Amino acid sequence: MKILFIGDIVGSPGREAIRVLVPLVKDREKIDLVVANSENAAGGSGMTPKIAEEILGYGVDVLTSGDHIWKKKEIVGMLDEDPRILRPANYPEGAPGKGWGVYSVGGKYKVGVVNMVGRVFMESVECPFKVGREIVEKIRKETPIIIVDIHAEATSEKIALVWYLDGMVSAVLGTHTHVQTADERIYPKGTAFMADVGMTGPHDSVIGRKVEQILTRFITQLPTRFEMATDNIQLHGAVVTVDEKTGSATAIKRISERLDK
Repeated sequence: MKILFIGDIVGSPGREAIRVLVPLVKDREKIDLVVANSENAAGGSGMTPKIAEEILGYGVDVLTSGDHIWKKKEIVGMLDEDPRILRPANYPEGAPGKGWGVYSVGGKYKVGVVNMVGRVFMESVECPFKVGREIVEKIRKETPIIIVDIHAEATSEKIALVWYLDGMVSAVLGTHTHVQTADERIYPKGTAFMADVGMTGPHDSVIGRKVEQILTRFITQLPTRFEMATDNIQLHGAVVTVDEKTGSATAIKRISERLDK
């Protein structure tokens, strides 16, 4: 089985990349399931029901998110209604929506997807290690094929998590920092890892925003409006090949596709 995991979709440029490039990558790589982080899909911060439906209509099967999922209040109701849209599982009890799900692939296999947010340099939430282990143990009663999106700032926290879950999940894949890393590997017990799968959006930018506005903010430290950049649109992610019987990853490959205008 091959699973395509797509990094943070940023604004309308990112959505356009999904529309055009996902069908091409799915066909070329023989993809069985597509998971994409969509917490920045609405104007670069948050997501709306309309945009969620748009992305799902382009061939994405499951949408993960992160700390920005709450930026657009319209999405809250959909989190409770649509199991294809996940918020981080380690938010406190009572938060809308669900942080994990098990999804049928071709009526033959089941794949578990878990979404968690880190705590280092981020808001204080429940422990992603303890919560993650509890959820994984539940999912493994249904399927050994499990993908974890760890939406976090610190590379150290992400690497610690893959060591903690090695052999229990198929892949631990990082999002949030928007910069694709070159550290893809399979850990000793069969779990694929990549610290950050990258950003799907405009790469002539500062992680999706117009360069001049970000420079103004850094140089002056004054409040500055951040607008979406538009140039050099790319789709970044990873393809993980998984043994359907054991859930172990047999390969992981970086994906970097440019949208030609």
